[in-house]
Amino acid sequence: MKLGEKQKLGLTGIAIGVIAVILVVLGNPKNMGFCIACFIRDTAGAMHMHTAPIVEYVRPEIIGIILGSFAISVISGDFRPKGGSSPVLRFVIGFIVMIGALVFLGCPLRMVLRLGGGDLNAFIGLLGFISGIAIGCVFLSNGFTLGKAAVQSRAEGAALSAVTTLLFILFIAAPSLFLFSETGPGSMHAPVAAALLAGLAVGIISERTRLCMAGGIRDIILVRDYTLIIGFAGIFIASLAGNLITGNFSLGFSGQPVAHSKHVWNFLGMLAVGLGSAMLGGCPLRQLILAGEGSSDSVMAVLGMLVGAAFAHNFSLASSADAGPGINGKIALVISIAVLLLIGIVVTLRERRKA
Repeated sequence: MKLGEKQKLGLTGIAIGVIAVILVVLGNPKNMGFCIACFIRDTAGAMHMHTAPIVEYVRPEIIGIILGSFAISVISGDFRPKGGSSPVLRFVIGFIVMIGALVFLGCPLRMVLRLGGGDLNAFIGLLGFISGIAIGCVFLSNGFTLGKAAVQSRAEGAALSAVTTLLFILFIAAPSLFLFSETGPGSMHAPVAAALLAGLAVGIISERTRLCMAGGIRDIILVRDYTLIIGFAGIFIASLAGNLITGNFSLGFSGQPVAHSKHVWNFLGMLAVGLGSAMLGGCPLRQLILAGEGSSDSVMAVLGMLVGAAFAHNFSLASSADAGPGINGKIALVISIAVLLLIGIVVTLRERRKA
């Protein structure tokens, strides 16, 4: 029997949830089997881009996601390089998405995994994420767009995959080039081979099913389509079951791994992530997948997230698990949300004038 789109998305979500649980058992931090924001942050630290010693490690999962998406898109004929639509705005929005994620301490994928581990702080983040996407939908329904991408060369489309391949080779062959955390989340990781294979698997199945939580919530709001959200329901169910089986489930607000209970800032952090993701056309995971498929627009968003992660730790914007965000992080997040709203208003008014 041929599976339909909803069944494929459900199975994809379950597979990712199971993989995330396995990665935790193999060494990744609890409730962080996968986290796009956290893993980009760790990789930035390993490459000497920031100086936070507890979050420095080249995460093979990120490399695997990009290369998995690239490989399957080439094989399936979906590798169609394009880009050139508002690259600077995409970089800025990606930068802000990372600021929001590091105030919350996780991307949308980790938010769901945290929920599956019993972390109720992630539910506050979910409310903020939905609110941010709802604001973005107001802009989208009134004409907001970052422009139409143009066809580009295959070399342009493959550039990020080539760079990440080189990064992985250097990571294996010349580890002295990189920084490695001795304590904290950066020191906790699954074996390299397992992490890379997990990333490859997630990249392949996510590319095939267009998995995107921001897109799922956006579709519910705009067109009452619940298809895409099924994938993340699968992730939640699988991670919940896996955490119960492995003894990693702990229901409550306090004492959660790599999390804080400053509810206002959890809400606002994920509001920024949701609004930025709606503007970009996809959550951080989706941006990695599209980058692997050859979208230089998504590459700009990913680069924005990479630089944003370095900036957040160099200027003390990221939250700590003990105290939540400091004053720098709070001010930066409020300014970031204001910038997103300004971008939304200016671009929407411009497009309405064109129309």
